[in-house]
Amino acid sequence: MLRHTIEFDAEGALLRGWFYEPEPREGPAPCVVMAHGWSSTKLMYLDRFAEVFAAAGLAVVVFDNRGWGDSEAAPGKPRHEIDPWEQIRDYQHAITWAQNHPAVDPDRVGVWGTSFSAAHAFVVAAIDRRVKAVSGQAPFISGRATYANLARVHNQVVGPEVFAADRRARAQGRPPATVPVVGTDPGQLVGLPTPDSYAYFTHARRELDPSWPNEVTLRSLDNFYGYEPARYLPDVTPTPLLMIVGREDGLTGGNLAASAFGTAAEPKRIVFLPGGHFAAYTGEGFDIASRASRDWFLEHLAG
Repeated sequence: MLRHTIEFDAEGALLRGWFYEPEPREGPAPCVVMAHGWSSTKLMYLDRFAEVFAAAGLAVVVFDNRGWGDSEAAPGKPRHEIDPWEQIRDYQHAITWAQNHPAVDPDRVGVWGTSFSAAHAFVVAAIDRRVKAVSGQAPFISGRATYANLARVHNQVVGPEVFAADRRARAQGRPPATVPVVGTDPGQLVGLPTPDSYAYFTHARRELDPSWPNEVTLRSLDNFYGYEPARYLPDVTPTPLLMIVGREDGLTGGNLAASAFGTAAEPKRIVFLPGGHFAAYTGEGFDIASRASRDWFLEHLAG
């Protein structure tokens, strides 16, 4: 396989990533479009999944979300801010880029996501009929439920006044407030306060992406509060849907995901992994998750 560095315009934001071109074959290949999760970058294990897919004969587009990794923020927008609907539209821009590439069959494109981007993958599959198969692992399911678990200081849920103050300050020209993505001080608001989040991002920063900033805008937490991607699951059909869930996922909620899966229509499949939210990235969890997605895409895009 060949990996090319790519960039494409997403209506004002220049997105950068990789294009995996499979070995020479007769005719254009089916393609999988991939993006990373909340506050991550493509360097955090996405290459491992892309290599599995490409080795099976699939073309793959991997990109950094706007304002993260190698991708630029739109003019006038801060880096390290997360808006789910902007990221959903960026998936659609990436699909368009793939469709225009001569090595890609434009009628056989699938989307893959992990954690927050798994939610996006399901939403894109529901609203964009160009998507012919979708796989999402450890999916973010409900902004309201996740917020209640995560936005805490001294185990007290942070109220809306902190977000209102930030909005008013930004409107007056002051820079956006930021918080760490992970930390260990229970008196400090962080984006992802769970112990496994701290362990994952600490390792990823040390071993995979030393430039990762451990910073996210405060408004990013406000943005996900109102994001309810599970409501789109019934509308994914007739696109084939694969959901991969960690049995002990305490971050986005494995129980929430399994319950939401029941609302999706056929064709669908659910795969359970041993372990928590980050189980799919390494070890046995990676083997199970990557092969399940690979086989799903081969069945529904290349079959």
